[in-house]
Amino acid sequence: MGCTRREFLALASAGTMVGLAGCTPSRPSTPTQTEEPADPEPSVDLSEFEGLALDASAWRYDEENDIYYQLGLTYCKSPATETYESLAIFVPGAYFTAEENGSTFSCAVNEKAVVGNFTPATAPILMPINTGTLAAQASPTAYDYEGLAPYMEAGCIYVYAGFRGRSAGYDTSSGTGELFPGGSPWPVVDLKAAIRYLRYNAGCLPCDASRVFVFGFGAGGGVSAVLGASGDAALYEPYLASIGAVTHDSEGKMVSDAISGSASWCPVTSFDTADAAYEWCQGQYADDATRAEGTWTRMLSQELAASYGAWVNEMDLRADDDTQLTLDETEAGVFSMGSYASALIGVLDEAATYFVQNTTFPYTYTPQRLEEPTFPGDPNLAATRAADATTAPTTSGSVPADGTGEGEAGEVPGDTEVINSEEAEGEAGAETVETTSQVMMPVGVAQVQSTIYDSAQSYFAALNADSWWINYSHGSSSVSVSSLRDFALHMRPATLAASPFDLPDRSSKSNQLFGIGEESTLHFDAMAAEIVEKNMDAYAECEDWDPEYETAWETDLEKVDSLETSMEARVSMMNPLFWLSGHYEGYGQASVAPHWRINEGLFDSEAPLATASNIVFALRKYDGVADVSHTPVWGQGHVLAERSGTPTANLIRWVTSCCTE
Repeated sequence: MGCTRREFLALASAGTMVGLAGCTPSRPSTPTQTEEPADPEPSVDLSEFEGLALDASAWRYDEENDIYYQLGLTYCKSPATETYESLAIFVPGAYFTAEENGSTFSCAVNEKAVVGNFTPATAPILMPINTGTLAAQASPTAYDYEGLAPYMEAGCIYVYAGFRGRSAGYDTSSGTGELFPGGSPWPVVDLKAAIRYLRYNAGCLPCDASRVFVFGFGAGGGVSAVLGASGDAALYEPYLASIGAVTHDSEGKMVSDAISGSASWCPVTSFDTADAAYEWCQGQYADDATRAEGTWTRMLSQELAASYGAWVNEMDLRADDDTQLTLDETEAGVFSMGSYASALIGVLDEAATYFVQNTTFPYTYTPQRLEEPTFPGDPNLAATRAADATTAPTTSGSVPADGTGEGEAGEVPGDTEVINSEEAEGEAGAETVETTSQVMMPVGVAQVQSTIYDSAQSYFAALNADSWWINYSHGSSSVSVSSLRDFALHMRPATLAASPFDLPDRSSKSNQLFGIGEESTLHFDAMAAEIVEKNMDAYAECEDWDPEYETAWETDLEKVDSLETSMEARVSMMNPLFWLSGHYEGYGQASVAPHWRINEGLFDSEAPLATASNIVFALRKYDGVADVSHTPVWGQGHVLAERSGTPTANLIRWVTSCCTE
């Protein structure tokens, strides 16, 4: 058997990866007398980016909270839209010595300052991706202290960067009426440009500019993972050049967009296999709606699930002992067994065991779902979302009333009212109590049902009420799940339509992500396209088949964007595994962040169960990655999932540990 790309490129990747101790690639050593002299570096215009220099006399000051800040800093020379391609910087006041000049302050770095665990020479930069659905993130136009305190008190530099979202748009502030491009890969491109801008101006900022940490939720968490995996990747260079992103500093040294750490909650990403992964993890076990018997989409679901099994076996995902994770095909052609499936079950077992060992009973379970996070930095955001909520449909699930998902595990948000009580079937005659709560969410009012379990025995007895699939040992307080199928059916059922990310009618938000200009939604899934072409005759016999599907995928996959980039490449540019797994051509071709934090709610039916784990499997065996914190949370869904504490406090604690190890 031939070696994998990972094995073949192991030495090459070690040489090409850029360490984050500095922001520039290592220089070749001075040649000896027997060596040919190295080619001189190409000359560059040292003044090319002078217009992006930060004005040290333009800082504004919040005296009450001791914060210096600047808003509306355009981070590239030729922005398509200043509304989104600009940023705000927030700095703890102790890091500066300042001289007042009217309404602003001239600031110099106070090298002796200490805030939290940091000094101006060691402070990290934290950048939120404040969208769960890849809606565009506008740059703040006003200042408000709310929510910034934890970051400032910890001694971090907080940077809120705008970026374009999943769709093209019109910048009404410019008055041009021209359509600016959006969708893949522009969200990543814009954030890379913002990172380069910060490094270009590192000399007048109190921070260690090599310590950039990015964090996000949902699709924003997926972008965070892409940024962590794709530092200085060549695929983005034409896009960065088109907006005039910084390439070198005033001394001619290359400026990097590689980051130090990536944090994500419930990441939605890896769109080349997202549909197949969802069908393999959840969809193939459903038999209703778009997966009902006799529908062509049921057949598509089954074929996608089988294709995912074959894809796993082509990957180079690794277990802790460095053996390759694979799936075994059954006689029925289903890939449901093997080391890969066992590894995922291991994730479930560990999380469930942690849950039962660290949960105080009675325990209240409340289904939760978060559409968009609310990271601080833009005081206009809450008002914008509140306005949107007046026209948004009611959404099931709940989050704490502030919309952050930062409630303690097991906490019931809002007021609850007991409306029914009955004995649960199972051990100890335990009771479950159904409650109803109304909670104001960022997108409207939601009604949810909560269930109270008085003991661990009653909790697991209730889970096993219709069939025995989860084993709980009271003596050892350990839990084991019998199969992925049983877990999916009971705790993570397929709630999205078949092929949910690349829907047949192109109506998903992911279809928007791969739209081009006025063609706002397009097909992008090559795996689905191949399956549709192969099985078209069988699908055409079903009543729900639309003849337009015959050429829909083929036509869309041939389209290129404004920079003549293919759909395949655009999909790769939103896939962290493209740079992390030896299966892909991008392996070893980027600087990968050394620090990673990935949290997921295991009851999240919005994403495939395998998404986060695939990233973790690839990262744990990637040379140069220092640490990977993976926290699957039992009992939580599509939220900022944490086992205890709050997302903000835990994030800051993790960043601090990464910087002090």
